[in-house]
Amino acid sequence: MKDLIIIGAGPAGLTAAVYALRAGRSVLLLEAKNYGGQIVNTPEIENYPGLKSVSGFDFAQALYEQATGFGAELVYEKACGIEDRNGIKAVLTESGHEYEGRAVIIATGAKNRPLGLPREEELIGRGISYCATCDGMFFRKKDVAVCGGGNTALEDAFFLSNYCNKVYVIHRRDEFRGSAKDLEKLKTRPNVEFVLNANVTDLIGDAKLTAVEVTDKLTGEKREIPVSGLFVAIGQIPDNLAFTGVAKLDGSGYIEAGEDCRTGTPGVYTAGDCRTKEVRQLTTAAADGAVAALAASSGLE
Repeated sequence: MKDLIIIGAGPAGLTAAVYALRAGRSVLLLEAKNYGGQIVNTPEIENYPGLKSVSGFDFAQALYEQATGFGAELVYEKACGIEDRNGIKAVLTESGHEYEGRAVIIATGAKNRPLGLPREEELIGRGISYCATCDGMFFRKKDVAVCGGGNTALEDAFFLSNYCNKVYVIHRRDEFRGSAKDLEKLKTRPNVEFVLNANVTDLIGDAKLTAVEVTDKLTGEKREIPVSGLFVAIGQIPDNLAFTGVAKLDGSGYIEAGEDCRTGTPGVYTAGDCRTKEVRQLTTAAADGAVAALAASSGLE
């Protein structure tokens, strides 16, 4: 029996663990994949207060060591449900185990949003990727494309421009949601070409990706761009369906909770990118983790 079970060991979950442990609570972290969440794939963090520059991996490693140093227990299992048993929360996992705690924080984050095109899943690892820092080196001196218009897409394109022969940036609008600083930096790269007001409408290639078809939104004109790789960076979607019985989800699948991180279920809290919010950044994930942990700890008194 733990005071607090935290589902997800990304920045929100690990921060929650730190705050809960400092409040004198016992903590179990359940993580389906690897600690650190998606921030580990970010080459450089420059907007976290107090840190001029740090890699996502180093940031995640330091946060993990801080949480475990305080006494957090980490178990690698995917949670698939939560049951209330007379006020005690039982977290069920896909491996068939059950873990009991007095309160739960859901901090599952979000996962990459796919394009939804035929054969997209089939071509993952054969030209389709959702992580430039993970797979970019496989495309050294080759032509690739990045689809998206946010910070991740701009960062991915800049990273790939260091190794690839040419990088096409395909975006459905003519303006970017990503930071102006990153966009201006990307525009200085001579091997980057912007394909704007366009959607990727087809994936071409048999055993592996050889080209993408893009369709101009204004003219309807189709263009085939030969590439060896397509890096998809069009946002994220939450992975909260397992918790529909204990937390209300909005139309997009995010857990409904305000800035106090409280769900409508007593003893169940949420933190980070998996909850309804306007801004999803590293700083807001950490802030959520602190708020949720303190609220959960207070609720146990």
